[in-house]
Amino acid sequence: MGNRLLIIGLDCVPPELLFDRFRGELPVTSELISGGLYGPLRSSDPPITAPAWACMTSGYSPGELGVYGFRHRRLGSYTERYFAFSDRITRPRLWETLSDHAFSVGTLGVPQTFPVKAVNGFMVSSFLTPSMDSGFTFPETLADEIDQVSRFQGRYSTKDRGYIIDVEEFRTENKEPILSDVYAMTEKRFAVLRHLLKTRGPEFLMAVFMGPDRLHHAFWKFSDPEHRRYVPGNPYENVLRDYYRYLDEEIGKTLEVLPDNTGVIIASDHGAKRLDGAIAINEWLIKEGYLHLEKTPSEPTPLVEEMIDWKKTSAWGWGGYYGRIFLNVAGREPQGTIPSGGVEAVCAELAKRLSHIQDETGREIGTVAFRPKDLYPVVRGDPPDLLVYFGDLFWRSAGAVGMGTVQLAENDTGPDDCNHSRHGVFVGHNLKRGLRGRIDGMQIQQVAPTVLSLFGVVPPRDLTARSILD
Repeated sequence: MGNRLLIIGLDCVPPELLFDRFRGELPVTSELISGGLYGPLRSSDPPITAPAWACMTSGYSPGELGVYGFRHRRLGSYTERYFAFSDRITRPRLWETLSDHAFSVGTLGVPQTFPVKAVNGFMVSSFLTPSMDSGFTFPETLADEIDQVSRFQGRYSTKDRGYIIDVEEFRTENKEPILSDVYAMTEKRFAVLRHLLKTRGPEFLMAVFMGPDRLHHAFWKFSDPEHRRYVPGNPYENVLRDYYRYLDEEIGKTLEVLPDNTGVIIASDHGAKRLDGAIAINEWLIKEGYLHLEKTPSEPTPLVEEMIDWKKTSAWGWGGYYGRIFLNVAGREPQGTIPSGGVEAVCAELAKRLSHIQDETGREIGTVAFRPKDLYPVVRGDPPDLLVYFGDLFWRSAGAVGMGTVQLAENDTGPDDCNHSRHGVFVGHNLKRGLRGRIDGMQIQQVAPTVLSLFGVVPPRDLTARSILD
C-alpha cells in the first residue's frame, strides 16, 4: 500500500453471498478477493450495526465502548433512555486517531458519526442523522456541495432529489418504493464518494452503504428456498443477486478514480440469515412468572413501563434482533424486587429456562443467554442483565404484549425477512506486498489496529486486538 486507503463498508453482507453464491457474477469484487486477503469477519456481540461499526473502527469491544445497540436504558431507571450517538463513543475511532497524526481523513455514511466532529478533512454522517438540516457534515458548507452533486439524472437518480441519508421505510409489504429508494440511495452515495475522492483526495476515506441491509430485511424471503415464506418463481427472486451485481459495477467505477497503490478494504459489520420467526420475550416472561402487568391488553401493544406492576415484577425485556432482559434489582431500580445478592442466581435460572424455548411444533430452537461479563473483558455504560440470542439468531425478539402467544411467525414492528448473523466479510487488496489468500478467524476488532499499522501509527496501549497483518 502507498499512503492512501479506501474502506468500502457494506452493511449486513454475509460471506455466504459475497464469497460463494454471487462471487461468480461479481468480476470486480472477485478480482479483489483473488488478488488479496479475504475471509469471514467475526462480528461483535451482539452482531448489529451499533455497536459493530464502532468496534470495527475503534478496536474496542461493546463492553469497553458501553454500546449494546442504538438505544439504551439508563440503569436504575424504568423510563430514562438514550441513543448511542457519536458522543457516546469515548474511544478514538480511526479517522480521529489518523487525523491527530496529521493524516487527511474523510468519512461518508459511517454509522454513529452524528453529531459530526472536526477532523483534518471532512465528515458526512449516517442514517441516524435527524434531518438534512441538522448539521450532518463537517465542514458545514459541505452539505450544499453534496446536495448539488447528488442532483443528477442517473439510471436510478433524479435531479429533483438530493442526497439520501436512508430509506425511510423498509419494513412494509409495499416493496417497489424500497427497491427504487435503495438503488437511488446507492447511486447517489457512490457519486458523492467519487466526487470526494477526486476533489478532496484524503489519505484515509471510509464510506458505508446501507443498501444491502435494507434489501436483505425487505427481500430475503424471495430468494432463499429455506425461508418459510419462499415461493419459487416469485417476481423478486433475483433482487439480491441483481443488487450485488450493481454494487460490483459501482465499486469498479470507484476503483478507476483511485490513485495508484491505494489500498482497498471491503468489509461488513455483520452478516444476514433467514428469519424463522420472533419470540415474544415479554409474553414468555409473563408466562414464566417474572413479569406482571397492571392489566393485560386485549390486542398486541408495545410494552411501556407504566403498564408494569413493579412490586411483583423481577424481569422485563426489549425486542430487537437480539433480546435484552433487565432485572428489577433492589437498591438499583426504584421498586426492585430481587436482592442484589440474588442477581447471579436469577440470571442463571433465566438462561436455563430460555434454552428450552420451543417453536410452534414443540422443537427447542437452541436459545443462548449471556451475561455481559461473560462476553466482554470490561463492561461499561448501561448493559442489559442478559443478552439473548433466540434460536441461534434465526429468531428475533418481539417486545410487544397482548400477543396471546410466545411464538410469532412475523416480526411485531413490521415485515422483516432476515436477522443478523455472526460473520461479515473482509477483503483487503493492495495492503501489503505478497499478502493474499483466505484467512479464517478474523475478528471485527482487528480492523482498526490493522489500518493503524498500515499508516505506521501505534495503537493505544489498552487496545488488546492485534493487526491482521501480524
